[in-house]
Amino acid sequence: MSSSFSFRGTATALVTPMLPNGDIDTEALQRLVEFQIINGVNGLVPCGTTGESATLSHPEHHHVMDIVAEQANGRVPIIVGAGSNSTREAISLTQHARAIGANAVLSVAPYYNKPTQKGFFEHYKAIAEAVDIPVFVYNVPGRTGSNISAETTLRLSELPGIAGIKEASGNIPQVMEILRHRPKNFSVLSGDDALTLPMIALGGDGVISVVSNEVPAEFSRLVQLCLAGDFKLARTIHHRLLDLMNLNFIDSNPIPVKAALSIMGMIHESYRLPLTPMSVEHKFLLRRAMEELSLVENIA
Repeated sequence: MSSSFSFRGTATALVTPMLPNGDIDTEALQRLVEFQIINGVNGLVPCGTTGESATLSHPEHHHVMDIVAEQANGRVPIIVGAGSNSTREAISLTQHARAIGANAVLSVAPYYNKPTQKGFFEHYKAIAEAVDIPVFVYNVPGRTGSNISAETTLRLSELPGIAGIKEASGNIPQVMEILRHRPKNFSVLSGDDALTLPMIALGGDGVISVVSNEVPAEFSRLVQLCLAGDFKLARTIHHRLLDLMNLNFIDSNPIPVKAALSIMGMIHESYRLPLTPMSVEHKFLLRRAMEELSLVENIA
């Protein structure tokens, strides 16, 4: 099955820019990809939760994959969001990712149906056996309603084709158990920006990040410092960015990060229902944090 692929560093969970009428804004997406690569991220993740994948049709999902892969043109790895709560649908999306030359896929744990641990195992095993591309498991219980246990993750890590996990459970003891027993070349990536530093300190390999949409250079530097063992300087950057990291989740992701990119003049602040724009109060807090980071001019 899949050739070995491991990842270290910062991969940005890209937003999907949209026009005011709700269509995908191809030009803004191309600009965003350039902004990320120029500022030193190590990989790109289109069509994840941050990319509003739940409201993208299959043709749109394919279109976003295609645009990101074409614009990146091999300069950084592309890990395409290709998960579903239907195993057949996840396999279909994974097949398209393979066809466009993506380096790997990020496959979210099946949501709503709440599989047993055996169900999780069989779901990912079926994907890995069906498509010859490295698969990253994505554990995000706050979104899916159920947790992939450390035991199940470690069973999955032994399967050919399972390359790593994006761990967004917020459960540090669970992460430690995975890190303690994982096989060589099985990547463990933070799915929570604010926990990236401690997870790398415990032996993690990097992050699939939301905040790097807004501050790719600075957050990438934080991660590289952590990977090099310079936690003193990394903590300084961590504390500097912490308010923005937290405010990115003051409303459901990706509402705040799309608002921030809109304030920066990079995209329209356009969402698809059921997501709606930020409240005036929350946007004020977000803008104030951005002003402190010099991401936008202080107009106070």
